[in-house]
Amino acid sequence: MRRISRLTRVAVGAASLALAATACGGTSSESSGGEKDTKGGKGLAIAYDIGGRGDQSFNDAAYAGLRKARSEFGYQTADIEPTEGETDADKEQRLASLARQGYDPIIGVGFAYGPAMKTVAAKYPDTTFGIVDSVVEGKNVASLVFAEEQASYLAGVAAAKATESKTVGFVGGVDIPLIHKFEAGYKQGVQDTDPQVKVVSQYLTQTAEEGGFSSPDKGKAAAEGQIEKKADVVYQAAGLSGQGVIEAAAKAGIWAIGVDSDQYKQEALAKYKDRILTSALKDVGGAVYALAESVENGEPLTGTRTFDLKVDGVGLSESNPEFARIPGLRDAVAKAEEGIVDGSIKVRTE
Repeated sequence: MRRISRLTRVAVGAASLALAATACGGTSSESSGGEKDTKGGKGLAIAYDIGGRGDQSFNDAAYAGLRKARSEFGYQTADIEPTEGETDADKEQRLASLARQGYDPIIGVGFAYGPAMKTVAAKYPDTTFGIVDSVVEGKNVASLVFAEEQASYLAGVAAAKATESKTVGFVGGVDIPLIHKFEAGYKQGVQDTDPQVKVVSQYLTQTAEEGGFSSPDKGKAAAEGQIEKKADVVYQAAGLSGQGVIEAAAKAGIWAIGVDSDQYKQEALAKYKDRILTSALKDVGGAVYALAESVENGEPLTGTRTFDLKVDGVGLSESNPEFARIPGLRDAVAKAEEGIVDGSIKVRTE
């Protein structure tokens, strides 16, 4: 099977750069020291999703892409934290402010930026915008979407091979279509591998505003409930809340499966890493960097750009040595990956 090092083109130690989200939507603006004259030396700017930088997952992956762009292109970058309980108007103001300052491209990290980006992109037609995990129509907008269900299918295969209790869990942060893709792929991977394995699922909240992506305590409680139901592998797609899932799994001595980033390698999760069997990966950092590179080269990406298993846009990590020691796991994942790529396995999204 493909080595995951090919997947994460911008892999860096983002976890060590954790920064707590501030109540006022703090901004971090940095330069390599060799700013360019064009655009006032300003380049890529990203506006974070719920959880902000330091989530050891989705947002940190985006920041890894920003770091690589800043290093290679020698310009000033900016990354802005979300605010608690913010509205679409707040997001519009944030994106418009970055555009007025001359940043290009500007990326909204997460589907919640959809309405705001549609409005702001139309007002700043000479600036390239990008959005992760959503599709926004616009001549100057690149929609960066992923085949999360494919990576989740592989995670399901791994869970089915690793379980001894024949019960595995899934914890979703918020009950929305995007997270349904994670659950659907995971369940299908489990069932295709071993129909006798039961999947126990739980969503933390109905809306993001209720903290489904930003409450480790909620994730921990959900995982503990699944462990009580005999789950011995728990996969989480819950942003910052997923840290609580991993903590609960580690304390119970069962397997956790991470998401978005290779969470086995995250410094903030180091004390739990021996119980992180694998992670379903999305190369958010690679997508962020690709858009920045296209703008730098004078040929900005626009339209919908899908990152799937065929282009190494998603995948499964093998960092934990135990991954290779579980009988049949690696071969089963490799076979599933081959089937998804050649089309013989059609992964559901709901």
